[in-house]
Amino acid sequence: MNNRIHLINRSAPVPGAATIEDRKPSDQSEALDLRTWLRPRTGALHRRRRLPHICEIGSKLVQSALVALFFGSVIFANRAVAAEPVKVRMGTLAPKGSSYTKHLQAMGEQWRSAPGGGVQLTIYPDGTMGSEADMVRRMRLGQLQAALVTTTGLTEIEPAVAGLQTIPKAFRTLEEVDYIGEKLQPMLEKRLEAKGFVVLFWTDTGFVRFFSKQPMITPDDLRKTKLFISANRPAELAIYHSVGCNAVPLEVSDILPGLQTGLIDCLCLPPTFALATQVDSAAPNMLDMNWVPLVGAAIINKKTWDSLSPEAQEVLRQSAQEAGKLIKADGRRENVESIEAMRKRGLKIHTLTPEINAQWDQVAEQAWPKIRGTVVPADIFDEVMSQLKIYRAAHEAAGK
Repeated sequence: MNNRIHLINRSAPVPGAATIEDRKPSDQSEALDLRTWLRPRTGALHRRRRLPHICEIGSKLVQSALVALFFGSVIFANRAVAAEPVKVRMGTLAPKGSSYTKHLQAMGEQWRSAPGGGVQLTIYPDGTMGSEADMVRRMRLGQLQAALVTTTGLTEIEPAVAGLQTIPKAFRTLEEVDYIGEKLQPMLEKRLEAKGFVVLFWTDTGFVRFFSKQPMITPDDLRKTKLFISANRPAELAIYHSVGCNAVPLEVSDILPGLQTGLIDCLCLPPTFALATQVDSAAPNMLDMNWVPLVGAAIINKKTWDSLSPEAQEVLRQSAQEAGKLIKADGRRENVESIEAMRKRGLKIHTLTPEINAQWDQVAEQAWPKIRGTVVPADIFDEVMSQLKIYRAAHEAAGK
């Protein structure tokens, strides 16, 4: 305060004030205005008035410089933050080194070039993030941002997804699986998104098969086994029990120990998984029957998805869709190849006669009323059956 008063009361010019006139400003009109304020005037009164004006102008210039510096720093900081890649951690039960994880890795490489700094994808294979139910829980907690899961995981979010898979003997061919997927998946995607999950792609690995320690060919043979089913599926457990099966709920990671200890002696899973985990060494019999398809999807939580720009979302979606197509094509092909590979190392393949196949159809159809409204929501179950009738009628008419 005293220094300022002393400065204002000085009659001598402010040191350095005249140098402003010598600078080359970027704005000529501002320069002329400054020269007008700083133009020397005659008389003692004018000399006394010059100093307050000069101090005021200097103060304003300093304030402007500080404001410009502040906003420039903010803009620079925002740009630096925007350039950081978005980190996405993805869990899956798919084995490391499998075609599934290889396609996911290729997808992640494309994500790195997404606009806005890219996306850094880290994949956790082999169930290192727990069961599929655990992965969904981790996504809700923010510990994972994405997952490649089957209907077991997807139904933890939206039960209607079960209509794509969990109706035994409903699908006769993979073409029927594709047809029902085309009809139901858009609606299912909306339901999943409403619950905070965005579908990146749908896929499947073809039909699962029964593997058993002893030959298992008829429904009566199945009732004598200790059948593995996924843990935390009480409705499915009740249905298997209702048709006379001794179902044993376990986590996927407990399959091999369960077979080795005799806790289970029969299970239903994709041949590719059986080959990769050497299930056939403990359960060397396979029933060649289309029981249910194994359907899945890659999902990302909506919070992470919404943090991306529309341009980045488009890059992610396109590369994900391509990965999904490759995973489906390879999965179906590998399912067939895996059976042949296991046959060469001793797997016994049991085929169905028309009479035995009819027995299985009868058992499955007896279970459908119990599945409808419990495992599969009634409206979805009815839609699946209705669409299958339409598809078959159209193909039968075309074949005539």
